[in-house]
Amino acid sequence: MKTLAIVQARMGSTRFPNKVMRPILETPMIGLLLERLAQAKKIDKIILATSVNKINQSLVDYVADLGYEVYQGSEDDVLDRYYQVASIYQPEIVVRITGDCPLIEPEVVDDAISTFQSSNIDYLSNVSPPTYPDGLDVEVFSFTALAQAWQEARKAQEREHVTPYIRESAKFKLLNITHPENCANRRWTVDEPEDFEVVKNIFQYFAPRRDFSWLEVLRLEQQHPELFSANQHLVRNEGATLGKGQKLWKRAKRVIPGGNMLLSKRAEMFLPEKWPAYFSKAKGCYVWDMDGHQYIDMSIMGIGTNILGYGHPEVDEAVHQAVHQGNMSTLNCPEEVYLAERLVELHPWADMVRFARTGGEANAIAIRIARAASGKDKVAICGYHGWHDWYLAANLGDDGNLAGHLLPGLEPNGVPSTLKDTIYPFRYNDFNQLEALVQAHDIGTIKMEVSRSEPPKHNFLNKVRKLATDKGIVLIFDECTSGFRQTLGGLHKLYGVEPDMAMFGKALGNGYAITATIGRREVMEAAQRTFISSTFWTERIGPTAGLKTLEVMEKMQSWNLITETGHEIRRRWTELANRQNLDIQISGLPALSVFSFPSPKMLEYKTLITQEMLKKGYLAATSVYVCTEHKPEIIDGYFEALEPIFATIAQCEEGQDIEALLETNVCHGGFKRLN
Repeated sequence: MKTLAIVQARMGSTRFPNKVMRPILETPMIGLLLERLAQAKKIDKIILATSVNKINQSLVDYVADLGYEVYQGSEDDVLDRYYQVASIYQPEIVVRITGDCPLIEPEVVDDAISTFQSSNIDYLSNVSPPTYPDGLDVEVFSFTALAQAWQEARKAQEREHVTPYIRESAKFKLLNITHPENCANRRWTVDEPEDFEVVKNIFQYFAPRRDFSWLEVLRLEQQHPELFSANQHLVRNEGATLGKGQKLWKRAKRVIPGGNMLLSKRAEMFLPEKWPAYFSKAKGCYVWDMDGHQYIDMSIMGIGTNILGYGHPEVDEAVHQAVHQGNMSTLNCPEEVYLAERLVELHPWADMVRFARTGGEANAIAIRIARAASGKDKVAICGYHGWHDWYLAANLGDDGNLAGHLLPGLEPNGVPSTLKDTIYPFRYNDFNQLEALVQAHDIGTIKMEVSRSEPPKHNFLNKVRKLATDKGIVLIFDECTSGFRQTLGGLHKLYGVEPDMAMFGKALGNGYAITATIGRREVMEAAQRTFISSTFWTERIGPTAGLKTLEVMEKMQSWNLITETGHEIRRRWTELANRQNLDIQISGLPALSVFSFPSPKMLEYKTLITQEMLKKGYLAATSVYVCTEHKPEIIDGYFEALEPIFATIAQCEEGQDIEALLETNVCHGGFKRLN
């Protein structure tokens, strides 16, 4: 046998799963491809090469029923798949066809094979550069070249995409064939659902014929461009440059509003089109993406959830045991009692505890209890307190009210207008503003973060406590973020000011979902005069993780470790900026540090930092949420990687074009950029 065509296809496409078996005119797409390819006269045999993954079984069965042989090999090493198939049949020539090209043109394939046979070359294609429509891609190479590439190629991209080593190693004779008219801007492949819509339109137009030529399709596009409009925004061969996480992110945004459940983890907030987006594994301060690339997390560490690092062995083992014993039951888990007692022990001013699983829930619970206890609706707030209606109502009538509380540009769509004038924001350290609010409105609750961007000044917290006491106002400290960062418990312990209620989240379970609302008995008992209840607040994993996390924190004195590391990071940021004559501003708790440059180009600079640090193996931007696994050698490596980027930013401040350095769009900085 001289010429073997190998069609690679699988069901587990990251961007468009199961696409090869999706029906067009009641025939799976792969069947249409094989039917058209079989018309090529220069091919002696066609083999489908897929992976051993069980998800491909329907594809294997279908193609085998059509009478074609099927080989199942490596999921990711497609080069090995090709070599193993070719080794069985020992062809002189191998033709590579991908399963996303149902409009493959037999005459184009024959022309490519004929040209290869008449030329003294090792590899031929019509894609380097492309002049045919995307979807008519053909690669032809010798078995000898394939064997050499299989033997020598080492990079993951070379193994996954089969021919990069042949094309780029300079060890082979190459040739590209072109069409007189450049049609490379036509997109007839199927990578995305929009592509499938276009291809389906084409087959439906020509039905029942399936042997139409690509030139007929070209004329159809000229005559009826509306049939081809769905995928015009897509980029040719984008899949060759996108990682699995980036592909999955595009897929996610089709079925999940915004792409995910948390604004702070959206790819656009870091590095649009380039951010890995998803992880396959996390341990210590290391994260592995879906392609197996390892990164050091010098960013937000799970949005501040993992003070002890990812996957702490003692916490995880406690959770494993809880799962083994059973996570849910008709009866209650005893761990919630033990954790409540431990939190009261750490905060002697508090008497009672209610648990939930998220910070937003804890904030809503606290407000409900406080309103029930005070008998008043109106709340004065300072800081970020979640997504619920009660809080976002602050922006009713003025969507700038929360701009200073981490939510710039937020329009309170969906929040009942009847909640207007129930929430009144005040600035941190501005006691006069708070006092004026209390005098002007019937405030029943003051809710605030103990500290976020700056420490309290001029006895601020004590003044707030006295005002609340004098006016009979329930004072709530939101410690969902600040808790356990500088003390074993709430940050308020550091300043010696006791609230009436406090909430803890994020770090309490070291990555497992558990939040707590604690408070004085006379306030907390109001929970029995309202309805606050949820099934999954009674599961066992959260309280178990919380108990073990507190135990490990106390043993390690983790709050001291991460605070010391945070101070060191801030010192070295300042030192690095000074060396480059950059004006740097640093804010936040030591273990939740953020830096910025007072420049209108700050978002561009943040994007550049993320882009260049990612290349060096770091998840990093302008924030570092410290964990105990950020050892000195990790910090040293981080600053070694960061220094030349600061130097580049200094050059940009002197006039270098920052836009020319960016390889993607600028990261988003708020809700307005996300729309």
